[in-house]
Amino acid sequence: MDSPLGPVLLASTSKGLCGAWFEHHQKHSPDPAQLAAWSKASSSQLIPILRLAQTQLQAYFSGQRQTFDLPLDWPQATAFQLSVWQALLSIPFGQTRTYGQLARQVSKPQAVRAVGAAVGRNPISIIVPCHRVLGQDGSLTGYAGGLQRKSALLALEGHDLFSSS
Repeated sequence: MDSPLGPVLLASTSKGLCGAWFEHHQKHSPDPAQLAAWSKASSSQLIPILRLAQTQLQAYFSGQRQTFDLPLDWPQATAFQLSVWQALLSIPFGQTRTYGQLARQVSKPQAVRAVGAAVGRNPISIIVPCHRVLGQDGSLTGYAGGLQRKSALLALEGHDLFSSS
């Protein structure tokens, strides 16, 4: 789908949305073999989920939606990754958390780097809001879609990057 920040590739399984990546995602985007396997899946099951995701993302980008109501599927996630991604879903629109705060939220206060790695591997950008995680000092840090997109998503949500959250 097209977005104000560039094309977004959406992928789903029969259980739910399993991917949302910006074109030229810098890390952890699907490889051609994954895309080929997904394209062979039953389109009658997948298309409604993909259409719903596109509709909700368009509403988000136009300022009409602050939350998403989509079935999600993380078929190859570890238990730790799932805990981090679930914690990401709890960060409200327009707010941010630091990697340290997220580590404490998942009861792994010493695992800040591991939490950062899990955040970086989030396959469902925007909808699972990894863009809402900042460095300890409130600075913009890694985002697989690029820091300019991370900044733009936070600005879209009305977050002032220079105030504390």
